[in-house]
Amino acid sequence: MNLNPDAVRLRARASLVHLLLSAGVAALAAALVFLLWYPGPFRLMSGGRDLFLLVVGVDIVLGPLLTFVVFDLGKGWPHLRRDLAVIGAIQLAGLGYGLHTVYIVRPVAAVFEVDRFRVVTANNVREVELPKALPTYRELPLTGPWLLSARPAQAGEERTEALFMALDGVDTGQRPIFWRPYEEARAQALARSRPVSVLMQRYPGQAEALRDLFRSLAADSATLRFLPVIARGDWVVFLDAAGDPQGYFPLDGFF
Repeated sequence: MNLNPDAVRLRARASLVHLLLSAGVAALAAALVFLLWYPGPFRLMSGGRDLFLLVVGVDIVLGPLLTFVVFDLGKGWPHLRRDLAVIGAIQLAGLGYGLHTVYIVRPVAAVFEVDRFRVVTANNVREVELPKALPTYRELPLTGPWLLSARPAQAGEERTEALFMALDGVDTGQRPIFWRPYEEARAQALARSRPVSVLMQRYPGQAEALRDLFRSLAADSATLRFLPVIARGDWVVFLDAAGDPQGYFPLDGFF
């Protein structure tokens, strides 16, 4: 390997160009992921941000590093172009695989279940039930999660099956046959919720951060209520006086 200063500078320049191109592609991928698949707080509630950064971070580092290693004009342009094409193909394949992974774990629904919300990801949906769901819910969304409720299981065989499946880790919120519009359970969600004053008393150290959030939401803390959320990490959702979700915050609401 030729390591004279001029060769090193040329390799570094080629690697920098590759890095800038990779960053541009990563920015386009980030727009797809965070504007469509993981909007707003769902990038944190579903772990999408960390997974995307891991995938893209490795991809961005790998391509320019390999370019630095192979870039040698002494090979001649035909040979060098082949090397760079192989690197580009490896990089694109890695990015494609990573985006596919991010896609299959994207959030597809925030479902109200009895006394809590659950963020449901695509890989946790019992897909065999999709053809039996309401027509609106037979194709999982690509532009952010639906706001849904889960109807109670009917007495008898359905309730028994739901109980055993829940014990096996599959709750009604993950089962499309139970999905219903959130409007059908809004009153129940509001009745099960608690005033935000209870949350602030529980976490006095977070009181100022909560007030900042309420100001950003233009929400009246006197009428806001909260419910716990089952997601990646501890979260709560804030409901307005009508029972509609207004925002999320990372706190444990199960107390």
